[in-house]
Amino acid sequence: MKMFERSGDLQVFLDTHRSSNKKIALVPTMGGLHDGHLRLVEKAQSLADVVVVSVFVNPTQFAKDEDFDSYPKTFSDDKILLEGQSVDALFIPSKNEIYPNGTLSNYDVGEMGGLLCGASRPTHFNGVAQVVNRLFDIVNPNYSVFGEKDYQQLLIIKSLVENNNLNVLIESVSTQREIDGLAMSTRNKYLGNKDRQKAPFFYQQLSNAKTAIEQGDSTEFVMEKTLSELRVNFEVEYLEILNANNLTQIATNTSEIIIISAIRLGETRLIDNIVFRRPNV
Repeated sequence: MKMFERSGDLQVFLDTHRSSNKKIALVPTMGGLHDGHLRLVEKAQSLADVVVVSVFVNPTQFAKDEDFDSYPKTFSDDKILLEGQSVDALFIPSKNEIYPNGTLSNYDVGEMGGLLCGASRPTHFNGVAQVVNRLFDIVNPNYSVFGEKDYQQLLIIKSLVENNNLNVLIESVSTQREIDGLAMSTRNKYLGNKDRQKAPFFYQQLSNAKTAIEQGDSTEFVMEKTLSELRVNFEVEYLEILNANNLTQIATNTSEIIIISAIRLGETRLIDNIVFRRPNV
């Protein structure tokens, strides 16, 4: 595995492979890697000849009161994991390398950026789109792979690619879970023992909601019951049952549904979702 800190050096390396008509895939990360990230790498390896993983804790997607300074930094462990996965290139840029001309405060991701997570984190998705667009510019990948746990982010990145006519195919990997159902996340490291024992109830309640809808219960009833159950253990930031294709309200002909939620458990914010096909539609 080759490591690059400067975009120009990475581009020279990638251009050598492009000259041999090799396909390139990018897996953007903020480090703190776990098995969920490795599944993204495996997907990238199935698509392309050369896989680049970036590790960059992006300041533009954090608000002032969020955990930018304390975000888990486990570079030595991350490097070992990626070497074990036979990644071709690891890109570890500085802030100045990503934002040589400074950051933009008015990067627009449209209406979807203000929904759900965007309601409580109004600058978050602007920052995500800004860094992803910059990484695409540097790497110029044929493919880029993202996780479905960050479902709203996935749709926004797909929209970014479409709106800017970028020549990159966005692929996704289903949410990877611990044995007890908790979605794998770098921020799970924040959970103390007692909170970690409670955390699986988050996914359990979303699963119960899915089952209730499949059995014919109305979304209004399911929402009310699930909110009540979640509030036993968590502070609920939002819970919505929406059209999975565009995060709009469900219509009579909506076939793909997402149950999507964010909660707080102590000081830790967790997100999760379940996407499924609506019965009889």
